[in-house]
Amino acid sequence: MSSSKLVEKYFYQNAEPLAIEVVESVLQRMDLDIPNWEKEQAIHMYTELFQFLGEALIEIKLDKIPDVLMEWSYKNSEMQVSSGGDITDIILRYSPTRDVFNDIITRISIEHDLTVKENADILKRINHMLDISMNETMLSFKRMSDKCKTETEQQLLKLSAPIVPIKDEIVILPLIGSFEEKHFENIRENVVPKIVDMHVSYVILDLSGALMNSIQTTDFLCQLQHTFELMGIHLILTGMRPDMVQTIIRSGIDGSEISSFATVQQAVENIK
Repeated sequence: MSSSKLVEKYFYQNAEPLAIEVVESVLQRMDLDIPNWEKEQAIHMYTELFQFLGEALIEIKLDKIPDVLMEWSYKNSEMQVSSGGDITDIILRYSPTRDVFNDIITRISIEHDLTVKENADILKRINHMLDISMNETMLSFKRMSDKCKTETEQQLLKLSAPIVPIKDEIVILPLIGSFEEKHFENIRENVVPKIVDMHVSYVILDLSGALMNSIQTTDFLCQLQHTFELMGIHLILTGMRPDMVQTIIRSGIDGSEISSFATVQQAVENIK
């Protein structure tokens, strides 16, 4: 049996102890303490990686990567995103991992009389797999982070303009926080249709918790009033601060058609 075939057999038969050696050595070099479940997950992945190498080391093409390695990379990204961690905590492990593999493979190559080229070929394959794993980890983290950010922004948009029914024909729409075009767009595209479907007669738009005083805001309020008017719904403003009033005056827009009161209670009491 050739030396390379003996190494294949060695990898396969000793996959788990080799995997444990990789994980323990990396943790020791980095002085890193991780949960047992994460350690077991890494040992399982490296066990299958060594078995993968042991099945057909010489015939492995550089573009062939074990599925377990890709799945592990994905899970690392998922773990960091869900915990709010930094992806560099994972990426920093790749360099000592390469060093550990280099030491282990070189030791095994010497023990089995592999040539320098055969040793280099094995390391080349392993480093290529680690490169693919690292790239997948970073790309997955980016995709998941972007998705998480988008979902969070959508939730915040919903929370910035909640619909609060108080009577059969009246709803309160309190605007909360800072408002930009994306918030106005959310109200136009998502909030207004929901209110129309509720078949109400009055919408009390409470601005006491909103931070907005731009000309864009004034335009939006006028557009909103016109939209509701076409739907047979009366728009009433409450909680307008002096700076908002001054913005409307400076804009030159006629806001006289919009009813307004100091508080929500006053608005409700004046609805007949």
